[in-house]
Formats: sequence, structure tokens, C-alpha cells
Amino acid sequence: MIIADLQIHSRYARACSKNTTLDLLERYAKIKGLDLLGTGDFQHPLWNKEIKEKLTEDENGILWSKTKFPFLWQTEISLMYKQDGKGRRIHHLIFAPNGEVANQIIDFLGSKGRLDYDGRPIFGFTSIELVDFMRDIDQDIEIIPAHCMTPYFGLFGSKTGFDTLKDCFKDNTKYIHAIESGMSADPPMLWRLKEDINIVSFSDAHSYWPWRIGRESTIFECKLEYKEILKAIRTKQGLNSTIETVPDYGKYHYDGHANCNISLSPEETKKVDGMCPKCKKALTIGVQYRIEELAKEPENYKPKEFIEYKRLIPLHELITTVYGMKQLTSKKVWTIYNNLIKNFNNEFNILLNINEEELKKVADEKLVDVIIKNREDKLKIIPGYDGGYGKVILDESKTINENKDKSLTDF
Repeated sequence: MIIADLQIHSRYARACSKNTTLDLLERYAKIKGLDLLGTGDFQHPLWNKEIKEKLTEDENGILWSKTKFPFLWQTEISLMYKQDGKGRRIHHLIFAPNGEVANQIIDFLGSKGRLDYDGRPIFGFTSIELVDFMRDIDQDIEIIPAHCMTPYFGLFGSKTGFDTLKDCFKDNTKYIHAIESGMSADPPMLWRLKEDINIVSFSDAHSYWPWRIGRESTIFECKLEYKEILKAIRTKQGLNSTIETVPDYGKYHYDGHANCNISLSPEETKKVDGMCPKCKKALTIGVQYRIEELAKEPENYKPKEFIEYKRLIPLHELITTVYGMKQLTSKKVWTIYNNLIKNFNNEFNILLNINEEELKKVADEKLVDVIIKNREDKLKIIPGYDGGYGKVILDESKTINENKDKSLTDF
């Protein structure tokens, strides 16, 4: 099994940690339990230089650090254009089979705009043209629409997205094999759209910390080779399952206005005609509402063939909630976290595998109870909205002090 997070950003991408390095990405990927990372932002000149200095590519298109941790050539770009009479803003992941092809992609993108100002550069051509351009370079380049339901930059987003894959890609839809679910959606929500498409999940991590990196991942059951990863994405053969955050935890699950402290379910939004009850301006329409708009099947629909998935909240956030702390980076949270890692090797092992009795030998019973509830998808979460994360809620009797209902930090 290969647990992979293939949507990473460098320190050169806007709104991302300025301390990110390949060494730190590797360090915390191992702590998380990841087996493969995307390089992130391979077209940015300074990050590309670092990739080539720090990593060595093998004959199968996999890059290796000096300590033998693997990476895969990956970047994300933002397209802003007009199509069918509407302004579109769509983010796409791009995967390259090797460094030579990555260089050709860089040369092409450089002919269309600057590459040095942002790790996630903006271009004015369409998604249709992107497919044509990449296929002209190499047919093993893979394009995956990122965080596909996000209001502002998702393929199906409520603000600037499309209603169907076909609307976006037209005749090039046949070259799109997967969509990335994003944090505010999960496979059961996307199944309702009845798109003939595979679903993958990656973190879109803006830093290297274990509460961000790997929070969404895809589990492959194949050889660690680019062509085998590509085959799994395109055909489902070797695509084992995905790890998703609970959609309610995502920043755009419900509708609302953060500035007005207004959060509404789709049913409540309909009652106010999509307008904020406080400021009377249009609400930011979230993913759940958008799913209901586009759905061709009812809730709980399952296709005949589907890839399994698991829903998890990161361990740091469970610790913070149980102990009533505001900061994920507090010394106490790190002490508890590091002790669990010391005993059980990595975070995914703790969240998915270690039995309750073994966990109780190392951690407080109340934390263990929350870890097990997380594993069983039984946590209560107040949905995120308008750019703010959801909140895990526990009864006071389940916490280790009197503080409760704490927000999860944003970075």
C-alpha cells in the first residue's frame, strides 16, 4: 500500500508557510504515515532549483531524497477565463511523468506568463486549452481538477464553476479521469452527481505540519512508479481507497457570512433566498447547497462500483479539542502527540489501527475515546462556512478541563 498526498505547496505559493522545505515535508510526512508526496509547485524557479538539488529521479519517474523518501512531479495552476458568458476560476493539478517532461511544461507555462511571483501561477487560457497544451507535450501528463466543489476555485464551485465536467472540458472531457474531492466534500456527495469519473483526495497543504499535510490522501495498491500511479488514477486498477476529512470540517461546507457570524444549512439558505439575514448581501454558498443543486441522485446513493473511503479528523485537532486548548502548536499538545508517535510509529497507525486497550496504556481514556469515535466516524462537528473550519464538539464530561467548543486554528 502507498498512502500518497499529491497536492502540496512550496513556501513560494501565496498564503502558504514561508518555512516549508523539502526536508520538513519529508520529516512530517513520515510522522503522519505518508509513503509518497507531490513535489508541489515544480514550475517555480527557486523551488524547482531546490527540487533538483535535493532530490534524485529514478528510471520510473519517482524522485528520491537522500534518506530515500519518494516524491512525484506535481504542481497546481489557477486558470481565470470567460466561458459560456461567465467568468471562471478553476484550479487544476498537473502531474508529470519525469523531469524532462516537467521542464517542457515549465517552458510552455513560461511562454504564457510569469512563473516567479507565485507557486500557484494564474493563466488566462481555458481548461479545454490546458488539456490540449499538455497532451501536445506528453500524453502521460495527468490533469486533475483540484478541490472540485470549492465555491471560488472548484470545477463545480458555486461562484465560478460549471454544472458538469462536460460543460467545462467539452470534447476533452474524455481526457479527465479523476477529480479531487476537497475538504468540504467526500465521495458519497460526489457520487450523487453521476459523473463517470474517479475520485482522489489530497490535502492541498499550505504548510508541512501534520494537522495539514496528509489530512486528505489517496491509498494506492501498486508499484511505486509514475506509470502505475497514473494507471490507478485513470482506470481504478490499483486505486484502493481515499482518506477524507469529515466534510463538515471543511471551510466551505455550509453557507454563510463569516463577518456576520451567519451560518446556514441549505434548507435555511433557501428560506432567505440566499441573502444574509444580517447584512442583506448574498451569502457565500457552500458545498452542501451546491451538491443539492447539481445532484442527479438522492442522498445515500451508491454506484455499483466505487472506491472505499475513510473519514478522519487529524490527531492534533482531537488532542486540542479534548484538552480545551486554542493552539494546535501548544507545548502540551505536542507532548501528548509526540508520546503517541513514539509508541505507535505514525499518526495514521494511531487513527486507523491501534486498538483501544493499547492506546489506553499511553493516552488518557478520554482522548482514546475520541480517537475511537473519530475512527468510527461518530464525532459531532459544527460545519465550517465562508472560509472558516468546522469545530469538533464534545460534551463537557468528555473533555479534560472545563474549556470546550474551541475553534481549530487556520494555518
